[in-house]
Amino acid sequence: MATESQTLWLHAGETLTIEELSTATGLTVTQIGELVEYGALSPVGDAIFSAACVGCMRRAARLREDLELDMPVFALVMSFLDRIETLELELRKLSAQVR
Repeated sequence: MATESQTLWLHAGETLTIEELSTATGLTVTQIGELVEYGALSPVGDAIFSAACVGCMRRAARLREDLELDMPVFALVMSFLDRIETLELELRKLSAQVR
C-alpha cells in the first residue's frame, strides 16, 4: 500500500488502465493480473478496468495485508466483498421502494 496519504476522486463510470488501478489500490500489476485470472476482477476492455472496483479492491488489499492472505484466498475475499456491495445496493433500492 502507499506510504503517503493520497486522495483520489473517481466517478464510478470512469475507467482506469491497469497501471492506474495499481496506483489507486496499492496492488502490483502482477497481482491485478492474478485476480483477473482467478475471476475476481473483470476488465471492461483490454487491461481497462471500471473505477467502481477501486473501493472494494482497497478494502480487500487491506485485509490481504493484515491477514497475510495468499492470492487465491484474496480473490475469494474480493468476490465476497463485491457480492456484499451488490446485495447492499439492492437492499437500499428495495427499501426506498417500500417507503
